[in-house]
Amino acid sequence: MKSVNNALEGKAQRKMDYQQLVQEIQQDPDVHRFIQEHKLSLEEIQRSISKFSQFISERDRFRKGEEGYLSKGYQPVLIMNQGYADVSYRETDELIAAEKARELRNRIQLLNLPESLRGISLQDLDLDDRWATIEQLTKFILNYPQDYQGFYLYGDFGIGKTYLLAAFANDLATIKGIQTVMLHFPTFVQDLKDGFKNNTVREQIEEVKGVPCLILDDIGAEQFSSWLRDEVLQVILQYRMQENLPTFFSSNLSFTDLQKRMSRGKEGDESWQAQRVMERLRYLAKEIHVPGANRRNQ
Repeated sequence: MKSVNNALEGKAQRKMDYQQLVQEIQQDPDVHRFIQEHKLSLEEIQRSISKFSQFISERDRFRKGEEGYLSKGYQPVLIMNQGYADVSYRETDELIAAEKARELRNRIQLLNLPESLRGISLQDLDLDDRWATIEQLTKFILNYPQDYQGFYLYGDFGIGKTYLLAAFANDLATIKGIQTVMLHFPTFVQDLKDGFKNNTVREQIEEVKGVPCLILDDIGAEQFSSWLRDEVLQVILQYRMQENLPTFFSSNLSFTDLQKRMSRGKEGDESWQAQRVMERLRYLAKEIHVPGANRRNQ
């Protein structure tokens, strides 16, 4: 008889413990708010107890930031699912921000250029003697895609032409979502020459010529050759001209000086070949002289 009484007492105790647990679960602020918001009936609450319990456990683990958390980067939330509560997971603000940053980084490719150029903005630049150039770059972003003619920025060494174009590329990606490839042209040329060994020259040119926005940095500083002018640069410019793809350049040479440089070939005067390339370059980009002192010495 004693064992029967003990069993009954144990059963009653477990019932009391369960009822207390149910009461505690319902009193949880997040659970209580959910019940009130969805106006759950007593039956719906009872059917949802296990999910409420799961939510509280997952939420507490999330708040503690436990190592190896199952849904790291996702926050547990309560939802309605066919008449009772269920647990779902929502991206955290931190994860959303990280994904946006990663997406932005994927929109900008810096080839053979320092990572310090990533993330800067035209708004970060001082409105000094370069203010007119900054203004034109800003207008391009605002007017794109109605205006797609790029710019050819030229000027003395160290005045910040590369920095200007990197800031422009970041803003174009952020504001307009345009994928941009910015490459150091002399290094790209050297990579092409190295590509002769494994027959990747055509592949490298194909990868560059069709990107939505292309920036060729320090053009004219490379070791010049007729092959480079006719088989590389002209191919890239011709394709981008036909497709009206925005193209930007930086150089220490003006259009006139660049044409003179490209006119000197192994066969002597190659003015006609140089003029063909320059016609395409002038179509793609407006020549802008960037004034200023050498900032590298400051």
